[in-house]
Amino acid sequence: MKLFINDSEVPVTWEKNDSVNALRALAHGDGLTVSMSMYGGFEQVGPIGQRLPRSDRQTTTQSGDIVLYSGDQIVVFYGSNTWAYTRLGHADLSPEEMTDLLANGDVTLRILEGEK
Repeated sequence: MKLFINDSEVPVTWEKNDSVNALRALAHGDGLTVSMSMYGGFEQVGPIGQRLPRSDRQTTTQSGDIVLYSGDQIVVFYGSNTWAYTRLGHADLSPEEMTDLLANGDVTLRILEGEK
């Protein structure tokens, strides 16, 4: 799967779990677009539009972490937080690069499956 934040492709190491499998199925074909909103000065959060399987664990996130919150929202961190999340993946960028992408206003996240 490929992840784009606005027009920037972001390299991601995806987890191997049921949540990512369901996300992959949602992104198949035309892809999945999520309108994200800044929250708390350390993350962007947006609704996926349906519930995904979840296996929440108390987690302290780091910059670049991509998680599922409440089963129906995707969260991308440029800071840190401790909460119960299901891990989806990790953006393989520096904290500075993540801050540049996420800390300057709401963004659009796009996930594509396959060669698109």
